[in-house]
Amino acid sequence: MTHPFHPLSGAEFEVLDHRHNWGEDRVTLADAEGRVFSLPACWTTVSPVDPVVAIAAGRLAFRLVDLSRLADLIAELSQESATPSGVDEAEGP
Repeated sequence: MTHPFHPLSGAEFEVLDHRHNWGEDRVTLADAEGRVFSLPACWTTVSPVDPVVAIAAGRLAFRLVDLSRLADLIAELSQESATPSGVDEAEGP
């Protein structure tokens, strides 16, 4: 695990599979207890290092694409929380 902010960063796992799933390059891993899970391949050593990250040589905390995805997710979650559950917006409260 190479993702710097993941709680398992630095841990090693058995690679079971590497393929394109759910619209991205992913790896399927197994931990020491045999639990199987999937992660983006870019969070591991399976994929080559992102050139932007390599050139930054540790000076880059976030990639632009990751910040853009985060902004989209925050906007989506903000819209969901602004609409009360079970209330039709056309009818009002």
